Amino acid sequence: MSDRTPADRFLDAAIDLLQRVRDEEADSLAAAGTLLADTVADGGRLFAFGAGHSSLAAQDLVYRAGGLALMNLLAVPGVVGVDVMPATLGSALERVDGLAGAVLDSSPVRAGDALVIVSLSGRNALPVEMAMNARALGARVIGVTSVAYADRTTSRHSSGTFLKDHCDLVLDSKIEVGDAELTHDDVPAPFAPASTVVTTALLQAVVATAAATLADRGIEPPLLRSGNVDGGHEWNNRVLEQYGDRIFYRR
Repeated sequence: MSDRTPADRFLDAAIDLLQRVRDEEADSLAAAGTLLADTVADGGRLFAFGAGHSSLAAQDLVYRAGGLALMNLLAVPGVVGVDVMPATLGSALERVDGLAGAVLDSSPVRAGDALVIVSLSGRNALPVEMAMNARALGARVIGVTSVAYADRTTSRHSSGTFLKDHCDLVLDSKIEVGDAELTHDDVPAPFAPASTVVTTALLQAVVATAAATLADRGIEPPLLRSGNVDGGHEWNNRVLEQYGDRIFYRR
């Protein structure tokens, strides 16, 4: 019998996925970081969206120590987390046609901006229409998804398409359909999801690329510092003031 614990097995699975993302998505990561850097340099704004647990990776980009101050959360009421009651309502709202258009119409997203859309399956109406409508507005779209879902599931959008079909760039998280890395002889369902770990790391790699790309061009990247280090608040106040017209989470 193997002496590897479930924790060992899960961490090994997550490490393997991170290594695959590093090796197989290198060109896409570089392109996504460059797209964000181009947007910042050209005066555009940055937005991130995710529904359900995919929203966790999107939220991790916003008002984040070490992150880009210009990244704003594009929130859809009822689908940003599991705080909505009942929690199943969020899943239902992801399948509602037309919701993405209504959200974008009332949002500050405009031509020249960049929108990161996180959806593990990429099959529901909300992320598909979010990408379609954002591009129609003239925004650039980076989709973060598991491409495997397009091969092994069916779309829930009337077009029959997936998020990956409506993006300027796609980052493949490599997560298997079902998002569960472990099995056990006495457990009837697979368990231990890794999508949040992998997607969050993938997006932070994009931000790191964007920051370094801006610096290489002689542009100081608009980064935030931790408020828990000396001088952090003063630094952040300067950055937030400098880029206040491109930051919406303060309003």
